[in-house]
Amino acid sequence: MPLVASIPSPDNGVVDIGPIPVHAYGLLLAISVLVAAWIAERRWLARGFDRKTFNDMAIWIVVGGVVGARVYHVISDYQLFTDDWLRAFQIWKGGLSIWGVLAGGAIAVFVMTRIKHVDTLVLFDCIAPGLLAAQAIGRWGNYFNQELFGGPTNLPWGLEISPAKRPPGFLDVSTFHPTFLYESLYCLFLLGLVLLVERRFRLRKGQMLALYLATYTFGRFFFENLRVDPANEIFGIRVNSWVSAIVCIGAVAWFVWLGRHGSEYPPGTVPADGVTRPPREEAAATNE
Repeated sequence: MPLVASIPSPDNGVVDIGPIPVHAYGLLLAISVLVAAWIAERRWLARGFDRKTFNDMAIWIVVGGVVGARVYHVISDYQLFTDDWLRAFQIWKGGLSIWGVLAGGAIAVFVMTRIKHVDTLVLFDCIAPGLLAAQAIGRWGNYFNQELFGGPTNLPWGLEISPAKRPPGFLDVSTFHPTFLYESLYCLFLLGLVLLVERRFRLRKGQMLALYLATYTFGRFFFENLRVDPANEIFGIRVNSWVSAIVCIGAVAWFVWLGRHGSEYPPGTVPADGVTRPPREEAAATNE
């Protein structure tokens, strides 16, 4: 069947901003972090907390997420770095795992909420929707790097991949499933879904995080199995597919458990009506 349409890929992953060449992957990473932080901050303030506390914690959470993302990738695909370990520091060439983001960011959240004496689950609930927005944006970095695509396809939205980027066994194939696009659109859909659920139902502390984990990993399992890039496997199944399935099942169980035993938000603190409420410090000053 002749190919009637396709999605072209950029010749390189560099975007020229005036006279300055910028790696698109790094630029999109920075934008996604800013968007996620903005969403999380608005949700934090709407729950009655102050901006300074959030900003103090956010810096370290971002650092923890980025470091965790790279460490997970290097460990899970160690064979890519055995010949040149300095490549582990070249994050602009790709290789930031969402599992590492979650693990590294979670550690930072636990530490910072203990230091600041604030509720850990509340902060997680504020962060979760922003992660979906960040992932929707960040996945386009894979497009610019021509990486992490799916198997061959003749569909009109097939992604053109240059010969140098094609994995062994697919050198004669020119178009592949754009898994970056599938996952980006899926994350945008989930962003609307989780916010709708939060608006329609009174979630308990931690349930937003559990909902994010369950729904994202459900889709990620299928996207992961579409991919043809080399990856470590266990019993013939990609490691990240195993991780997706395990996290999905665990998150569903946790969501149900929280619904029965979790702590409720105080009345009027969850922004189900979309109204941003003043921080606690400002509210107290107003009442005086």
